[in-house]
Amino acid sequence: MAEFVLVHGAWHGAWAWRRVVAALGLQGHRVAAPTLTGLADRRHLLSPLVTLETHIADVAHTIEAEEMHEVVLAVHSYAGMLGTAVADRIPGRIRRLVYVDAVVPKPGESWSSTHASATREARLAAAQASPDYAFPPPDPGAYGLHGDDRDWVMRRQTPHPGHTYLARLDFDPVRVAAIPRTYVNCTEPALATIDVIRQRVRDRRFWDGAWQAGGGATVVELATGHDPMVSCPRELVEILTLTS
Repeated sequence: MAEFVLVHGAWHGAWAWRRVVAALGLQGHRVAAPTLTGLADRRHLLSPLVTLETHIADVAHTIEAEEMHEVVLAVHSYAGMLGTAVADRIPGRIRRLVYVDAVVPKPGESWSSTHASATREARLAAAQASPDYAFPPPDPGAYGLHGDDRDWVMRRQTPHPGHTYLARLDFDPVRVAAIPRTYVNCTEPALATIDVIRQRVRDRRFWDGAWQAGGGATVVELATGHDPMVSCPRELVEILTLTS
């Protein structure tokens, strides 16, 4: 039996992992899937006070409160910022870090650092216009979802706390790289805001060479869109269990 912590990306909630949680549970694994503060079933906590540090604490405290060790930490999209931070701060608890079509920052970068200026400006303008300083979700069609899956995600997405967007993350890449890492690259369609990251994780020079060193890093491709936990949960579970 392995221990999994599954962390959703922006605009999502623990609900996004429902199919993966069920499948891992049937295999006898222990699974925790927290909802980040201000989102989904915790949207009543949305306020300008929610920051990147709030969300890092959500993940770290889940691991600690559940008394989990040797964790396979799977982080989706924006949550790559959180997984990187948690691996840096409590590395002894993490067995493997799985970035699911996720942000992989350089030290000192923010979630927004690799985005086009038009994307940054639009999100910041939306946050500034919101009483909660949050920006709204995109249409799930951008994730390659359609039909019932698109409608399901559309109904559940909620605005994302805006103060997570420009916040810089400082960490030691050598310490993070000591943990084995898997990057799940979702290619059909490939989400444009992840394009820079796709190049990074194949670059031996990334993190000054630390990315390919330490515990080692592998890249796995999935021929699906940005929400593989929704569009192809079986294949994602196979990847997660193989890396456990």
